[in-house]
Parts: sequence; structure tokens; C-alpha cells
Amino acid sequence: MLNYVWAGLIIFSLLFAAIYDAQELITDSYRNGESFELTLEYDESPDANRRVPVQVNVDADYYSAFYDTGPSSGTAAPAGSYEGVLITTQDGRQLRFAQDAAVPEPWATIREITSERDNDMRGRVTSFTQTSDSTASVAVRFATVRFVKMNAIAGAAFSMAETAVTLAIGLIGVIALWMGLLQIGQKAGLIDSLVRFTQPVLRPLFPEIPEGHPALGMIVLNLTANVLGLGNAATPLGIKAMEELQELNPDPDSATNSMVMLLAMNTASVQLVPPVMLVALMGLQINKLIFAIIIVTGISLIVAITSAKLLQRLPRYQATDPNRLAGAGAGPHETPPSADSTRTED
Repeated sequence: MLNYVWAGLIIFSLLFAAIYDAQELITDSYRNGESFELTLEYDESPDANRRVPVQVNVDADYYSAFYDTGPSSGTAAPAGSYEGVLITTQDGRQLRFAQDAAVPEPWATIREITSERDNDMRGRVTSFTQTSDSTASVAVRFATVRFVKMNAIAGAAFSMAETAVTLAIGLIGVIALWMGLLQIGQKAGLIDSLVRFTQPVLRPLFPEIPEGHPALGMIVLNLTANVLGLGNAATPLGIKAMEELQELNPDPDSATNSMVMLLAMNTASVQLVPPVMLVALMGLQINKLIFAIIIVTGISLIVAITSAKLLQRLPRYQATDPNRLAGAGAGPHETPPSADSTRTED
């Protein structure tokens, strides 16, 4: 089902981007191929130097009329002047605004598309008329910009694909480490001891899990890692807990109440120790929020558990409960297969 949701979102985003880009092509929002008139002020003669610092003066009324960005459009007006550089080469002159200059739309988009690395607004000077020893009137043609939204979606797709691969490779070592430790714990009997110790607390939340089942131990370890803010450790432990619960599931294609409860508790876990990412971003300032984090996550955990328990009682969800369906499908002299009989020895 989730795949269909993602596919629908992708199709919707592509359709939206196509409509948006088509509208921009029709209205020519970026005035592709047209020259914009500016006034330059400088101390050095552009004819004697290849690179001259200049002050770029922009007429706000002319800008608004040229790009059709009146007050009703909600677009900010340009500043009266910007720092820049006039570069003279054999191919002609080029005007570059200062890096990170606060330019309004649509200049901001033109800069983002055409100069992503340097982040400076630039354009080719098509006309240069010196009006005095220190001023000149110029016409500048900026780079052609088309299909902004489609390019943005394509760029985001490649970026997220790279992020996904990096994340997956980074998790290999973590998962291998914790899976190895879990195997050692199982062989040493630590998991069984943990199950016996925590069973009275978890049984009301996971009544479908048989007594002494290793799934309870995996759940405890997973929840503990979340509480302590150990996200990298919680991931493999959560996967292992779900694998244990799947072995108890009579219908592999449907989630049991225990699976739903575990997912809800993971999503709204109490945070006694702030996540590593939050500590890295905020540093020691995180101490000001620690009590608020504990209170909010505690409330969210209570809401998650209560919601999961209440939803389990609704007839709509009971009708799709794998354990209930397995019990109803057993004959008068048959019993549903026990959880222990479905487990296989490693």
C-alpha cells in the first residue's frame, strides 16, 4: 500500500511541475533572451582593466514593469544598488553581482539555476554606453532558465538516492555489530533472563506474545535504545524484534496487534537522553529542553499506546486481525498453530 502512496505522490509532483513549468514558458516569467537595463558606477575605467569593481544601480519601477512583479504579486522590490564586478574578456563583457547578494525573484531563481556553486548573479553585457568618466548605462542578458520545477524534482531525486545509498552503507556496520551482540546474548542466556525480568510489564501491552518468547527481549532492547537516544542501535534491534513477531504471525501479509503496538511505541518513544543529532545541532543548549522533551515524549507515548489499544477493539480492525482470523478459521477439533511450533532453530 505504501508503494502506491509513494507512486501517487511522485506522479502528482511531476504533474504539478509540468503544469507550473508550462505556465512559466507561456508567460515567459524569466524574460529569456531579453536584456535588462542597468546603471553602473565605477572608479576605474573598464577599458583599461579586465576586472573592475562596480556598483550596480537598479530602478525598482523598471524592474517591476520588466518582470511584471507589482505589489499584487507579493514579490519584494530590488535594492537600489548592489556590489558587483564588470569583467572584460575577448568574448565581451560580463557583469557579476556580489556573492549571496539579496536579490529578489525572479533573479534569485535565475542565480540558483545558473550559478549554483558560486551563488553570484551574472549576465552577459549586450550594450555598454559610457555616460561619464565614472558611470555607464548597460543592458545585461541573463542566462536562459526553463523547466525550473522539473529540474528541481530531478535534482532532489538524485540527491535523495545518494543519501539513501550512503545511509544504507553506513548502517551495514552498525547492524552487523548489534546482530552479533544479540547472537552472543542469546547463546549466553541474557535474552531469556531479560524476558523473565520484563515480562510482567510488557505482557499487558503484548498479550499475543507467548510467555518466555525472545520477542519480548528484543522489544525491551529496542525500546531501551530509543529511550537512551541510540538511534543507530535501535534500528537493528527494532528489525530483529519485528522478525521475531513475524514468526508469530499467522498471516505474513498483515500486521498483528503486537507489531502495531511496537511501531506506535517506537514512533512516540520517551526520550530520557536527547537524540545524538539534536545534541550535535544544539550543543549544551539542549539542557534547557531536556525536561520539556521528557514530558512531551511521555505524553506522546501514552497517547500512542492508548490509541493502539482502542483501535484494536474496533470491529473494522478486528476483522483483519491475523490472530483472530487464524482462530476463527480453525475447525471444531482443531486449534490454531502455536507460536512455538512456527519457530525454527537456527
